[in-house]
Amino acid sequence: MRIDKYLWCIRFFKTRNIATEACKKGHAKINGDSIKASKTIFNGDKITVRKDQINYEIEVLDIPSSRVGAKLVDLYRKDITPPEVFEKLELLKYSKDYYRKKGAGRPTKKDRREIEDYTDED
Repeated sequence: MRIDKYLWCIRFFKTRNIATEACKKGHAKINGDSIKASKTIFNGDKITVRKDQINYEIEVLDIPSSRVGAKLVDLYRKDITPPEVFEKLELLKYSKDYYRKKGAGRPTKKDRREIEDYTDED
């Protein structure tokens, strides 16, 4: 089975077109090698896919005949992504958590003064 079709079948990507684009951009690798979307996968292959700033690692257990339900996905793949990767994502979320809501515009003069007071406490 093609890698893009496999990633779509195991519900890793919402559409097959998105899976193909990820392969074209080099976000999908098999056993550490960059591949095209048409690359055939086999049982036991280790797939690394970069999605949402996380490098997911998946081991192919079996090849599905068609797209499977969400409850049956674990029959066809084994997620071997280290837990440290998810901890880094949580830290990244906290670092992006601003004191202002997104879309609130540029800081006001009062905001700038508060930022300067905070940073000038050396």
